[in-house]
Amino acid sequence: MRKLLYFVGVVVLLIILYNLFSFSVDETKKAAVLRFGKIVKLVEEPGLYFKIPFVQSIKYLEDRLLNYDIQPREIYTSDKKRLRIDNYALWKIGDPRKFIEATGGSIPNAQSRLDDIVYSDLRDILAKHTLNEIVSAKRLEYLQEVTKRSREKLKDFGIQLVEVRVKRADLPAEIEQAVFARMRSERERIAAQLRAEGEQRAKEISSAADRDKAIILAEARKSAEETMGQGDAAALETYASAYNQDPNFYRFWRSLESYKKSFNDGDTIVLSTDSDYLRFFESMGLIK
Repeated sequence: MRKLLYFVGVVVLLIILYNLFSFSVDETKKAAVLRFGKIVKLVEEPGLYFKIPFVQSIKYLEDRLLNYDIQPREIYTSDKKRLRIDNYALWKIGDPRKFIEATGGSIPNAQSRLDDIVYSDLRDILAKHTLNEIVSAKRLEYLQEVTKRSREKLKDFGIQLVEVRVKRADLPAEIEQAVFARMRSERERIAAQLRAEGEQRAKEISSAADRDKAIILAEARKSAEETMGQGDAAALETYASAYNQDPNFYRFWRSLESYKKSFNDGDTIVLSTDSDYLRFFESMGLIK
């Protein structure tokens, strides 16, 4: 039993000595070794390290990319529009020594510096542009300018600013409805103009179609009349040619056609016996 107590005591003593004389740094951290509050060593690689107990202390710092959601604030554009900007910043600790000296190694203190500097630069740059420019694709250029300007200022605090982005850009609630109504009125005006232009174009197309229709019909009638005239001329020419070949037969055939059309069952026609119309009947011995 006594041996077990000695063993447990030795293990506890070793653990205490280990914690007093060593410290570890993982891949997500950096560490600063402080002696009476002053930095004597910076550890930026993960691993196991040693320190002097009671004299040296360890300050751990984040080595990851951090996201700070900046408090939404209002700015004024160059065309006197009030805009509420909701943005965020991506950052990391660039110089651990400067970071500890300027902020005490505190993330909240660093975010406070970020808030002040980024908002100041964002306000100054966006105030030079109109609302339409800010909400257009050009805003990416403006944000790059904000990032560049703020990055230089934050170097003095050991902060490496990676990027500034805008999540939302909203008009204040009291003027949002007025702006929406004006935008709607403008869109309705454009729609009415487009409809009027469409109707005018439709009328032009309809008039052109009617004109083309009249021209096509006139040309078709002209062509039909010419074709009919040519057909009649050809028929007359054929009839004349046939008549000239045998005038007596042609007169006989024409008379038969006339009789066929003139006489039906039960019809009675009274004519003089010397009528030319009955000459072929007389020649055939049908009339005495």
